[in-house]
Amino acid sequence: MSTNIVTVDIGGTHARFAVAEIGADGTIALGEPATLHTRDHASFQTAWEDFARQQGGTLPPAVAIAVAGPVGGEVIRFTNNPWIIRPAMIPEKLGASRYTVVNDFGAVGHAVARAGAQHFTHLSGPDEPLPAEGTISIIGPGTGLGVAHIWRGGGDYRVQATEGGHIDFAPLDTIEDALLARLRQRYRRVSAERVVSGPAIVDIYEALAAMEGRAVQPLDDRTLWQIGASGEDSLAAAAVDRFCLSLGAVAGDIALAQGASGVVIAGGLGLRIKDTLIRSGFASRFTAKGRFEGLMASLPVKLITHPQPGLLGAAAAFAKEHLA
Repeated sequence: MSTNIVTVDIGGTHARFAVAEIGADGTIALGEPATLHTRDHASFQTAWEDFARQQGGTLPPAVAIAVAGPVGGEVIRFTNNPWIIRPAMIPEKLGASRYTVVNDFGAVGHAVARAGAQHFTHLSGPDEPLPAEGTISIIGPGTGLGVAHIWRGGGDYRVQATEGGHIDFAPLDTIEDALLARLRQRYRRVSAERVVSGPAIVDIYEALAAMEGRAVQPLDDRTLWQIGASGEDSLAAAAVDRFCLSLGAVAGDIALAQGASGVVIAGGLGLRIKDTLIRSGFASRFTAKGRFEGLMASLPVKLITHPQPGLLGAAAAFAKEHLA
């Protein structure tokens, strides 16, 4: 017998909702997602009520919620969103008798574990499926740098979200030395996230301009990604290439630290620069780990292309908690 639930993915700007059907065999089918702007709703409850109206007024009495922030404690707060969620109040406020709340990157881990092979694009290493046994590292550059891993074995899996994006940034050449020196003027400690994230393209671009003695007009990260990925601006394109190199290096570090047998790059940024990433020096930097270069070259590295990994992963987390 199948189970219908509402699955929700809440970030700083958007809250995505969908009704998901979880089959008796564990398969998950997502309905058409609805994207609501968090700024247009006073609370999660009013956004829930808006989605209910879109669905004809009634929703299934079960919900899975992926949130961009820590999920422990009595109150869940968002960094870039004024909403709060009190998990203990979910049954009363939403009429949901069963619920699951999971960290957003933990949800991505569940999505990686459950997505079909058609939802992955090959990036580097052996062009073969992700292994059915062992650890898979997940790295997601976006507003920050998300890091998680899943362990698969015996037909089951476990997800572990981490704060691996806050490891130290390790330069590999003189350009990255200059970038580190620039960032050290603002931060006592420079983490990988300061270089491998969407907003970091601004610092990379300005560091390259300074090296060439160029006076450049200040540009926001969205503009730089656009003109860099398209090749419209050669310096922005160089910044995008440099980002890809650093992403490869950090992904390799994470894979080594977690003992990975496969790696997945996640997040909307990876999708937007997919073609550039494949052509870049990502793969060479991923494997450039000295005595472990052969080991690194043996790991399949994929990009997850599922259109709604947060919604799929939240639903998978609910299934694992309530229906396993």
